[in-house]
Amino acid sequence: MSTEKKPSRLAAAAQCNVSAIGIGDGPALPPVDYAAVGQQAPVLLDTPAGALPQADAVVITWAGAEWAAMQQVFCGGGQAMPYSERKTSPWPGWQQLVAGASAGGCGCYGGKDCYWGYYRLVQVAGRTVLLWKSNVHLDESGGTGQACLEQMMGMLLDQVKPTLVLSLGTAGGSRLADAIGTVNIVNAATLDMGGDPSTWPTYANAWQPSHAVLGASGFQSLLFPTPTTLGDLKSLAEQFDKTCGTTFSLADLDPGGVDSGQTPPAVNDLTPAGTPLLTANSFVTGTTSGQYDAYAVIEMDDAVLWSVCQPRNVAFGSVRNVSDPVQNADLPAETQGNWGEILYNTYGFYTSYNGALAAWAILCAEPSGSAS
Repeated sequence: MSTEKKPSRLAAAAQCNVSAIGIGDGPALPPVDYAAVGQQAPVLLDTPAGALPQADAVVITWAGAEWAAMQQVFCGGGQAMPYSERKTSPWPGWQQLVAGASAGGCGCYGGKDCYWGYYRLVQVAGRTVLLWKSNVHLDESGGTGQACLEQMMGMLLDQVKPTLVLSLGTAGGSRLADAIGTVNIVNAATLDMGGDPSTWPTYANAWQPSHAVLGASGFQSLLFPTPTTLGDLKSLAEQFDKTCGTTFSLADLDPGGVDSGQTPPAVNDLTPAGTPLLTANSFVTGTTSGQYDAYAVIEMDDAVLWSVCQPRNVAFGSVRNVSDPVQNADLPAETQGNWGEILYNTYGFYTSYNGALAAWAILCAEPSGSAS
C-alpha cells in the first residue's frame, strides 16, 4: 500500500510525466550521532493500537520521503538508511488509525485506503512525543481537505493533549536566498484564500524554539548537505528535456544556482521576526520575481492546522525544508511545476532529514510544560 502523495502545488501544473526522472541510487542517510550535541537517541515506547496515547508534543509529517526522514531521526538513527528506503511504507512499529475514516470521508483517496494516519510514541529528552504520519491533506479528493485537516487536528488535540505541535515536511521555496535543503522554522502561517492577499488570515503564536541544542557547536555536523552535484543536475535537466520535449538548459531551470545544496545546510529561525509561511490549496510557485518573498516557504497544510491550535492556546511551529527552491519566473508555469516536482522527488529524502534533525533538536531543549 502506497502512502506517497505529491503536493498539489507541484502535481497540478504537470503537463508531462516526470515521475520516472531521477538520479538512480543516491547516498544513504548517515547514522545519527546524537552524542555530538550531548544528547541520547530517542527511546521507542510501547505504542497502543487503535487509540492515540497522550503525549507532551505531536510531530506531524505527510509524504513518504518525509516519513522516512522522520523514521531515521526519531526511530532508527543507529544505522544508515539507504536511498531506496525513501519509499518504504509502512514502517515497522507504527500503528495505523482507521477509526472514523470511512469510504468517501477523510483520509480516503479513490474510495480506498481510508485511514487518518500512522503514529508512533517515542521519548525525547524525557518528553513523550507522538509522531504522526498524516493521510489527510488539503487536496483531499472531493474538496473536503480543509474540513478534514481541521477534524484531524481537533482529534489529535482532544486525545493526545499536547502542549506543542510541530509540523515537518517539504515545501516550495519563496525566497531567493534559500537554496535547496534550507530549513526555515516559523511560528505563523497565512492561508491563501484567493483574491486580495490583504484579506488572507494569518495564524500566529508566541512559541519560539530554544537554541540550546539547535545552536550547539556539534549540531551542524549532524546535517547532511543535499547531494546535488553538477553532473546530476545536468542529467536531470537532460532527462526533463527528453521527456517533455523541451530545450531548456540547466541555467534556465536553476536560477542563481539555488538548486545546489549548501554545506552546511542553512537552518533559519524566523520566529523572532514572526515571518509566516504560506499555505495554498492550489498550485502556487515562488519565483525569481519575488512575489512571495515575504513568506518563509509555500506548502499545503499548516495554516489549517494552526487555525485549530490557536483558539485552543496550544503552541505550534513549522519546521519546513525547501525541497524545490524558487523557479525562473521567465519559464512557463508548467515547466516550473515539472522541474520542481523532479527536485522534490529526487532530493526530498535529504532535505526532509535535516528538517527532522532540527525538530528533534528543538524537542530536546523544550522545557516540560513550557509550550502552552
